[in-house]
Amino acid sequence: MCQGLTAEAQHRKGGKKSGTKKSANKTAQSDKPSSGAQFRFKDGDTFNFGKVKSGPDVHHEFSFVNTGDLPLIIHDVKSGCTCISVDWPKQPISPGAKGTIKVNYHTGKTGPFNKEVYVYSNATLQPGQKVYTIDVKGSVIVE
Repeated sequence: MCQGLTAEAQHRKGGKKSGTKKSANKTAQSDKPSSGAQFRFKDGDTFNFGKVKSGPDVHHEFSFVNTGDLPLIIHDVKSGCTCISVDWPKQPISPGAKGTIKVNYHTGKTGPFNKEVYVYSNATLQPGQKVYTIDVKGSVIVE
């Protein structure tokens, strides 16, 4: 008579509940450490403008994907130079989603340049690294 009992009925009767193994696997997966939020830039984290004319600003968009397993939150993006302005996503970037950091370089001063832009976020960084850095470089010429 007990042959036709469902898994739930067997569990209530003290029998072995089917799916216990599945539940154990689910617990093991949730115990897995998080990799956190992570940047992966499409074309790298350095951009060379090459030779550019003095006067008009030059622009580059650093496209990235959050390859981590937590939302990526960019708190701030700064440069130590007033010759650079930036724009970045103010909303969290979900795992697998894309974002863009826009960098504008003001070409008022002639000569070579190599500037760092600091990205303050919750991204997992390399040991010893406190902030993620992207770079722009080139040379401003007069024509």
